[in-house]
Amino acid sequence: MSRRNKLEKFTDLLQYSHVYESFEFRDEKLTRTIQEKLIMRGKWNLLQFENNNPIVLELACGRGEYSLDLARRYPDKNFIGVDVKGARIWKGATIALQENLNNVAFLRTRIEQLELFFKKEEIDEIWITFPDPFKRDSQENRRLTAAVFLEKYQLLLKNGGVLHLKTDSNLLFNYSKQSIENYPATRLLKVSDNIYKDELPHPDLDILTYYEKQHLAENKSIKYLCFGYENT
Repeated sequence: MSRRNKLEKFTDLLQYSHVYESFEFRDEKLTRTIQEKLIMRGKWNLLQFENNNPIVLELACGRGEYSLDLARRYPDKNFIGVDVKGARIWKGATIALQENLNNVAFLRTRIEQLELFFKKEEIDEIWITFPDPFKRDSQENRRLTAAVFLEKYQLLLKNGGVLHLKTDSNLLFNYSKQSIENYPATRLLKVSDNIYKDELPHPDLDILTYYEKQHLAENKSIKYLCFGYENT
C-alpha cells in the first residue's frame, strides 16, 4: 500500500462510500462521499449494508484492525469502526475496499456523539480495544467506561447485547471494573487480568492489533472485561 499524506487520505475518504464523517458538532447529518449528506440513525442496515444482519461497533477503532478481522470471520454480521482520526480510519477503510469487505463501514466522529447516529437498540455488540486510558484524574470522564458512556451504550445496545474491553492499562482496567460495578444497570460477565495466562476467555481475543503487538513485546499483560446490562 502506498504511503500518502493526511490531505491525500482525507480526499480518499470523501470518495469512499463505506466511510461516513461528522463535520458539525451535534449535527445528525453525516457526509458520505462529497455529494451526500445522510441521516443514518436507524438506517445503517437499510442504506449501507442492505441487509438485516446484526451490527457490531468497534469504538476508538484506530486502523480498524478488529473491525476488519471480525468482518472476515463473520460475513453474516455488519461492523462499523468509529474513530475521530481520519488518517487512522483511512488505513482500515482502504483495506476493506481492496478486499471487497462489504460488511464493514467506518464512522469518523467523536464517541460522545454516538446517539446522534444510532437509534435506541440498533447495536448488537460493542468492542473497545486499547483505548486511551486518560491517565490524569481530571480526565476520568473521558475514559470510555465512565458512567456517561455506560449510559450511552445502554441506550444503543439491543436486548442481550454485550460490550468487550481489551486493554493493557492497569489504571483503565481497575477503573472500568469499579465503574461497571457502580453503575446500577450493568453486570460483569467475564473478567481477566491476563488473557494469555489460560484459555482465552473469548475466541476473538486472539486478534492482535498494532498496539497489542507492541504491548506484548514489552511483556505487558493484556486485560479483558465483558459486561452487559440488567435489562438486556
